[in-house]
Amino acid sequence: MKNYLEFEQDIKGLEEELEKLKDPFNKEGLSEVNTGRISKIQKEIDSKLKISYANLNAWQKTQVARHEERPRAKFFIENLFKNFINLSGDRRFSDDQAVIAGFAEFEGRSVLILGQEKGEDLDSRLKRNFGMMRPEGYRKCIRLMKLANKFNIPVVSLVDTPGAYPGVGAEQRGQAEAISSSIECCMSLEVPIISIIIGEGGSGGAIALASANKVIMLEHAIYSVISPEGCASILWRDPSKSLEAASAMKLTSGELLKMKIIDEIVEEPIGGAHRNKEKIIFSVKQILIRYLDEFKNYSRSEILQQRKKKFLDVGKQQSFTVFPGKDNWILKSNFSKILKEFFFKFKKEIIISIILIFFGIIFFT
Repeated sequence: MKNYLEFEQDIKGLEEELEKLKDPFNKEGLSEVNTGRISKIQKEIDSKLKISYANLNAWQKTQVARHEERPRAKFFIENLFKNFINLSGDRRFSDDQAVIAGFAEFEGRSVLILGQEKGEDLDSRLKRNFGMMRPEGYRKCIRLMKLANKFNIPVVSLVDTPGAYPGVGAEQRGQAEAISSSIECCMSLEVPIISIIIGEGGSGGAIALASANKVIMLEHAIYSVISPEGCASILWRDPSKSLEAASAMKLTSGELLKMKIIDEIVEEPIGGAHRNKEKIIFSVKQILIRYLDEFKNYSRSEILQQRKKKFLDVGKQQSFTVFPGKDNWILKSNFSKILKEFFFKFKKEIIISIILIFFGIIFFT
């Protein structure tokens, strides 16, 4: 049974009608299929989907990113990579099922895959902890990233999590330290890291695996420091203000690309990735091939420097400098303006000083 979002109710009615028309059996037995009517309804569905998904607000995009039928990390791993070898455990505590990690083959080259997995049904979601990683999950990733760095193997991370698990046990085992160590490890690798946000990119739980050379987002994915509900609870003490929170947080792929926090958006099929999973697989494959080929021409030190520069430049629109006699930083573009203002303010004093210096040089030389 298909799941429909709140804004898809008119599409639900049309698709139910379409399914009835496609079934040649009715109360009276076998009947003729009305192909003309089927074609007309299908065109109407496509038109409504195109209009709806072209005008989604931030909260509706959040709902699409969380859709139950959206392709998960496991689906991408099974359909993009060959000979995947799942590796378990952090060698300290246990194995975290919220992340699938291991080495695989992609277009004839070895890669390390780190995929945050939410699960497909209730049992698998409970097993995977809804994609919320514990400290042992991040430590497993760190262990494997260091191994990939040793053997010069690129890293591909598939990000899809509401955030790191906030349970008591996770905190006792050093959740914050594990996340910060994972970020530090990502920033120190000398092999390319390509991160793809396939659904939710929530808080430090996502950043721990998305501190990459290239951060790519699916069109209807989200990436934020906190969930819209959590933000609304803190700012307005009202979780129902999720729409306002989602709009203010700039968590959609379009907004993040404008701010240069991500590098590229993968266009999704009309109606979202869950409606045409084969197409989204093809699109992601082409992007991975392109970026892995690009980094073939980089040395190990250049890969490291490119990643560092990328994150140092986030939020930095123009260079800054310190104006003499002031403690505060100012934009370089404003530097000449401030010099002009300084000159006109102390014009008389400056001219007298120049004249005195000039005569001093004449008389004492």
